[in-house]
Amino acid sequence: MNITEYENYQEKKVRSSSSFPYVTYPCSIPLDFSRVPLHWHDEMEFIYIKKGGGAVTVDFLTYTVRSGDILVVLPGQLHSIDQADGRTMEYENIIFHTNMLFSRQEDVCFNQYFLPLMQRQIQIPLYLSGDWEAYAEAAACLDRADSLCGLRPPAYQLSVKAQLLQFFYILFSHSVPAERPVRPAKSSSLDKAKLILKYIETHYADNLTIKEMAEVCGFSQSHFMKFFKASFGTSFVAYLKEYRLTMASRLLLASSSSILTIAQETGFDNLSYFNRSFKAMYGVTPGQFRQGS
Repeated sequence: MNITEYENYQEKKVRSSSSFPYVTYPCSIPLDFSRVPLHWHDEMEFIYIKKGGGAVTVDFLTYTVRSGDILVVLPGQLHSIDQADGRTMEYENIIFHTNMLFSRQEDVCFNQYFLPLMQRQIQIPLYLSGDWEAYAEAAACLDRADSLCGLRPPAYQLSVKAQLLQFFYILFSHSVPAERPVRPAKSSSLDKAKLILKYIETHYADNLTIKEMAEVCGFSQSHFMKFFKASFGTSFVAYLKEYRLTMASRLLLASSSSILTIAQETGFDNLSYFNRSFKAMYGVTPGQFRQGS
């Protein structure tokens, strides 16, 4: 599964109103999917482990997580979620944009706390486990917000925002100032991985080659292939093929274009190869996939 397919899956499991930009996605590994590939986005994300355990990687730092653990993923951080030791893991993805917490005018909360956090000038606890001193208080905020979104009583949105602000109050009260912006130990690798993801997103329909991707990154071809495999857990060729097929599946459902046109628009020059690859991934032909929507 690539990240586009994961996002498509999440859209079907939203547990919030579309008019309120705070969403919760209940997920299970491996029942829903085997893993969540490395990706990043501009929203804040909480990964709240509800049952079982697994592995969560944030900016190439891997955490072995278990029931109750909470990870705070800041906007722009690369992260992935994997099965570990054959265990099942049920968790919630809580995703929202930090803008929902502030007024449109000058805001002391943003200027003194969130802006320095985004600029990595201060550090807050990002991995909350049961033995952390303020864990119970912090987890209770997310539990209350989750309950409110499930029941949706009158004015529940106000209370959800209040729970989020209280949650961050707890984290910021345990923050550590930094004399200079905090950069991840592997910041160069993180920047390269983000560059690769963005380039694929923009050029996946083109005739992308390993040579071109290596030049984009400033790597030799052999170094690019090793870097991609180490960062994304699969080869570039396999990732690109899966990404294209996922985009094709979306177009099959969202447009009336012919299958040949969709194949060409997603980077497949050979229709027979596209049909075979699509069936291998989805278990049905493109035509059957479209008819079953």
